[in-house]
Amino acid sequence: MTDNNVTAPDLAQLLTHHSEKWRGFDRDVLPLPVAEMDFPISEPIKKTLLDMVSKSDLGYLGLVPELPAGFAKFASERWGWDVDTSQVRVAADVGVAVVEVLRVFTKPGDTILINSPVYQNFYNWMNETHLEKIDVPFTRTGDESFDKNPWELDWDAVEKVYASGLKVHLMCSPHNPLGRVYSRDELTRVAEMAKKYGVLVISDEIHAPLTYKGSEFIPFLSLNETAREVGLAVTAASKGWNIAGLKCAIIVSQNDAINERLKKLPIAVHFRASILGAFASASAFADSGIWLDSVIKQLDQNRLMIKELLTAKLPSVRYHIPQNSYLAWLDLEALNLGENPADTLLAKGRVAFNPGHTYGAQCSQYVRLNFATSPAIISEAINRIVRTV
Repeated sequence: MTDNNVTAPDLAQLLTHHSEKWRGFDRDVLPLPVAEMDFPISEPIKKTLLDMVSKSDLGYLGLVPELPAGFAKFASERWGWDVDTSQVRVAADVGVAVVEVLRVFTKPGDTILINSPVYQNFYNWMNETHLEKIDVPFTRTGDESFDKNPWELDWDAVEKVYASGLKVHLMCSPHNPLGRVYSRDELTRVAEMAKKYGVLVISDEIHAPLTYKGSEFIPFLSLNETAREVGLAVTAASKGWNIAGLKCAIIVSQNDAINERLKKLPIAVHFRASILGAFASASAFADSGIWLDSVIKQLDQNRLMIKELLTAKLPSVRYHIPQNSYLAWLDLEALNLGENPADTLLAKGRVAFNPGHTYGAQCSQYVRLNFATSPAIISEAINRIVRTV
């Protein structure tokens, strides 16, 4: 295998891995919940890590200008975004970044807007910072055709929440688990409302590198000056290059006033990140584009393969082809698998997915399937659903 042709190893090898995905279930369970990929890491990342380990270069994280520079290079090449590297900060992971930013910009009891179904840790971050949740959910009312995303927001309802004294809008962009990429018009509307009503927009953009051809990811801060006045982004190389366990993320602002506020972040936010993670992330952004393109090609085939398998074997399951990343959002209501289909599939089918209710109570009949793996494992997962039904 080379970075031009990235493929996942077979199940026997994956079962030797030490991550939560592969140790969190009995060995006879096929695990497809945790959002990490089964693909080997890129050669530039591997070289960086091996060089540092061979030299016992494993001390505390200090200055790492290579990381902002690498991110700026990637952002320029992929998104046409000219990033001010002096406003790129390091954190241990996206969750830590969001929590620490919220502690700077909010106080307990302030309101925060989310749009469910959404990444389950959004709820944990709000609870940790003692904020009051307001939810304007997505509804499945849009275009279900190929390469479209049927999940839509009630924008009038969103603006009413903004006008009510909202403090923060925590956005998942691109969206997990919906695989949805916001349009330029939608992001512009968010920025304009945020300026009008004095709302801070925090854009979680961790899945952004994994956007498929035919869809355009637009970094919130690249939009216009208004977006830069009201927003900041948190992101990482962890999802795009499969290095979540190395613990490194970045906080990005592009506005002097917000940058000044961010100087109140505890100094430990930087030092709690991993030295291996920081330099591996720099290698990812700066030097691992060939690997990324190869992985996106494989994921593209996998997302279409799921549609083909479901059409042939489980035609009543609703699945929209995601515009981004490697998470399939499956509506299993027609299969009559009980109150929690994920529990039923785990117990009877020995296949593990994320239960939909953890993303939003209204989605209890959904499951999230991680398809960043081999076609053989995806086929087996669908077959285990079939056998359960």
